Amino acid sequence: MKIRDSGMPEKGMWEGFFSPEKILETLGINQGVQDAVEFGCGYGTFTLPTAKIISGKLLALDIEPEMVEMTKNEAAKVGIKNLEVVVRDFMTEGTGLKTESMDYAMLFNILHLEEPVVLLREANRILKKDGRVGIVHWNYDASTPRGPSMSIRPKPEDCIKWAEIAGFYSARRYDLKPYHYGIVATK
Repeated sequence: MKIRDSGMPEKGMWEGFFSPEKILETLGINQGVQDAVEFGCGYGTFTLPTAKIISGKLLALDIEPEMVEMTKNEAAKVGIKNLEVVVRDFMTEGTGLKTESMDYAMLFNILHLEEPVVLLREANRILKKDGRVGIVHWNYDASTPRGPSMSIRPKPEDCIKWAEIAGFYSARRYDLKPYHYGIVATK
């Protein structure tokens, strides 16, 4: 089940909205993270830098075969070996991962979907005790150059509330200037 479309721009424009390495550092993705999963890898904007940073394996999931193929090709070009990129409808099929098997779950620009708590509960299920979920989303501000319509764009407090409903605690919010906010919560 494809999530609500937010008007994904072409790759160059999309990547211009982020400083991936800085965002990943802010959200605690470092060598101390062994295994991680990314829900919706898109162009691989955060996928490739994450795979280079973490000490274990990164599983990146996306429902779009073109995005998966593009991310695989980019990873091969730069010699990344600790990355598996898979076409998967994680909203209807889940991740297929074992319970408590991951250290970090990445939910970046995706919680504008119809049932965010369902996705957060799957992230909670697969995370080890003390594992963390990282959330990135567009600021709740109509002046941002892109992002989901305001009618479906989540506010930071919504994401925190959904994470708590899904079983996470100690949510911390970060300002990821100029267009995004981040949240990290613990299982």
